[in-house]
Amino acid sequence: MGKLNGKVALITGGTTGIGLATAKLFQQEGAQVVVTGRSAASLDAAQKELGTGALAIQADASKLGDTTKLIEQIKEKFGRIDILFANAGIAKFAPAAQVDEAFFDEQFATNVKGLFFTVQKAEPLIPDGGIILLNASVVSKKAFPGTSVYSATKAAVRSFGRTLAAELAPRRIRVNTISPGPIETPIYGKLGMDAGATKQFEENMAQGVGLKRFGQPEEIANAALFLASDASSYIVGIELFVDGGMAEF
Repeated sequence: MGKLNGKVALITGGTTGIGLATAKLFQQEGAQVVVTGRSAASLDAAQKELGTGALAIQADASKLGDTTKLIEQIKEKFGRIDILFANAGIAKFAPAAQVDEAFFDEQFATNVKGLFFTVQKAEPLIPDGGIILLNASVVSKKAFPGTSVYSATKAAVRSFGRTLAAELAPRRIRVNTISPGPIETPIYGKLGMDAGATKQFEENMAQGVGLKRFGQPEEIANAALFLASDASSYIVGIELFVDGGMAEF
């Protein structure tokens, strides 16, 4: 018997990387999964990988209209969301002196505004005893040059995790935050750097990890499964670092 049998799980940003790995694991554990993504190509690829039992919906977390339509579709089809993994996010790095308004607004629109309103609009569909997981980052605790805006968005996510946990505890909805370290996902190919610079960046990042390696998406998915299952029934409001020791070493 799967750990999530009969559960309906919404995973935003679920077509690649951490989101897709989590969707696959949740599906293996018996959940009906719904994933979102912005790219039609990534949605098609995820739909093929997850099979016809999954539902892939095009939605941009930074657009509140998309989120409203997403929740309406889920309400019509399933009537509830047992597990919400607010995972959609973007990362762009630049020294503070080079940050312009568009750079700042884009990341806050997706990582902060988008995440908050995803939770807000989904909450009425989450039954008492449901699960909300937020995807933050080790940068909520550690400082890295060039990440001022991204780090601030993830610190906001961590703050939401605390407050929402307190607000929703009377309904026994457990809100917890996962903060990954460097993970091998397509996000590093979207930083705007050439291949050589990207490789050097990844090597430098790995040296800051206690285990001296990047993590795998499946390692974050395993943490998400733990927090989404009854195995973590007395855990609420935490920030779980899944980072190879980066936050502590």
